[in-house]
Amino acid sequence: MKIYTKTGDKGTTALFGGTRVPKHHIRIDSYGTVDELNSHIGLIRDQKIDELSKKTLIDIQDKLFTVGAVLATDPEKAILKSGKKRLNIPTINNVDIEILENEIDRMNELLPPMTHFVLPGGHQTVSFCHIARCVCRRAERLATALFEIEPFEATTLQYLNRLSDYLFVLARKLSLDLKAEEVKWIPTKNS
Repeated sequence: MKIYTKTGDKGTTALFGGTRVPKHHIRIDSYGTVDELNSHIGLIRDQKIDELSKKTLIDIQDKLFTVGAVLATDPEKAILKSGKKRLNIPTINNVDIEILENEIDRMNELLPPMTHFVLPGGHQTVSFCHIARCVCRRAERLATALFEIEPFEATTLQYLNRLSDYLFVLARKLSLDLKAEEVKWIPTKNS
């Protein structure tokens, strides 16, 4: 596989299916942000964290490649007129979403109840989770904007939404594991 093709030198790139679009197209921005998110999750995975979280993050990274493939596919080229799939691209399904929900529930059982918003930080690993959560929210915003223009499987949006929740709870769990202080946000009164 050749790394450079020179086909994007004039500011366009190809979607799955061959359609060329400008590199600033919302579809490119959507899956590019998912790619950025995947890199941040790799950074979390490279920290000293428990093995179950590492395994879950590897599974999430795999699913984010699926999300990226969905977002990078020209919808007109993905389905034949007969309704049959033309391109062999996996999709996100309800089981993928349930896995995240089960992990969120499992981690939440270990945590004290939330009484306030939490300020990001306390430990570098925790901060990496919060950064990934923010990038995930941006990916979700871009994907929902794309969805309004060119719909795709709604489970893709649901997965991104649940993933940001997972990353928040993972940050809280890692704060507990790493004995990091979880700073509550308590609004200051104007004097």
